[in-house]
Amino acid sequence: MNRSYRLILSCPDDLGIVAAITDAVARHGGWITEAHQFADPDHGWFFMRYEVSADSLPFDGDGFREVLSPIARRFSMQWRVTDSERRQRVIIMASRESHCLSDLLYRWRSGDMAFDIPCVVSNHPDLRDFVEWHGIEFIHLPVDPENREAAFETLDSLFQRMDADTIVLARYMQILPPFLCERYRGQIINIHHSFLPSFAGANPYRQAAERGVKLIGATSHFATPDLDAGPIIEQDVVRVNHHNTVADMVQLGRDVEKTVLARALRYQLQDRVLIHGNKTVIFQ
Repeated sequence: MNRSYRLILSCPDDLGIVAAITDAVARHGGWITEAHQFADPDHGWFFMRYEVSADSLPFDGDGFREVLSPIARRFSMQWRVTDSERRQRVIIMASRESHCLSDLLYRWRSGDMAFDIPCVVSNHPDLRDFVEWHGIEFIHLPVDPENREAAFETLDSLFQRMDADTIVLARYMQILPPFLCERYRGQIINIHHSFLPSFAGANPYRQAAERGVKLIGATSHFATPDLDAGPIIEQDVVRVNHHNTVADMVQLGRDVEKTVLARALRYQLQDRVLIHGNKTVIFQ
């Protein structure tokens, strides 16, 4: 894969945004290898993701940022430039179920997805041998129901010490406190075993079975202080019928969960997710 710089931005929609960016890139001999843009007419907001070949520019990422800074100020942009060669540091968290964790570790180990895993964190010791077999540090951090705050303060320190870019809740069955969700807004990806906003909270497969639904699914979203209500990144479904028990739905749902979570993480690693309010724009 050729190295590229990724420009990701959003701003109030206005005339000349695309022209200003493409002109700045062209004036320095830049080769745009991928381009996406979207103007939201309901909110008057503009979104863009460009990939520019690093070899085509006469400067590094900092030089690219310097060239773009006047344009960003002119259009009041929220923006960043990332380097495709920089691997994100992803902390994975899980409790006892291993299907989502196992899938991510396979994709990491096979090179299907490029990221670094400084550690896996769990509130139970069950997955230690499995994680350490992969050569990854396993951190057992119990959550005392009588003193949950202490565990989450430790978790906050861990995120900072490990310099985490993204935290993945791969069936981590604890509710994160609001202060963590706020501090790492847009960095914590959760998988919920339901097609949200239906059947939020606990036991969604049982809720679905009792309601007699014909489709069950999974939703990957960013964690926010509002439980299971953060900006949605990815979703998928599988068809069921009256013959399917709750156990059947759980089994079918696991395949959907791990696929949806992997897609969401891939989008995040490739800087394809832009958050606006409680919605996302995904440039696939």
